[in-house]
Amino acid sequence: MNNKIYLIGSMGSGKSSIGKLLAKKLNIPHYDLDKTIETSEKMTIEKIFNTFDEKYFRKLESAALEKYSKFDKFVVSTGGGCIL
Repeated sequence: MNNKIYLIGSMGSGKSSIGKLLAKKLNIPHYDLDKTIETSEKMTIEKIFNTFDEKYFRKLESAALEKYSKFDKFVVSTGGGCIL
């Protein structure tokens, strides 16, 4: 069974919190795109925006989304602007 769940919504709407709970309930991995980007870039989202620009961040976000989308089971908490 493939469980691919993407949580989208405005910044601060609870995607990360709900994503963690839902993944735990379903016993599948949870990926928070903002957190994975912060970890891989070794800087906060705010610093990425200030150091580079939104276009650069959106490329990172798209790459992370593509990476996790190849997995079979997951809950992904997207960033507030991911659907752009």
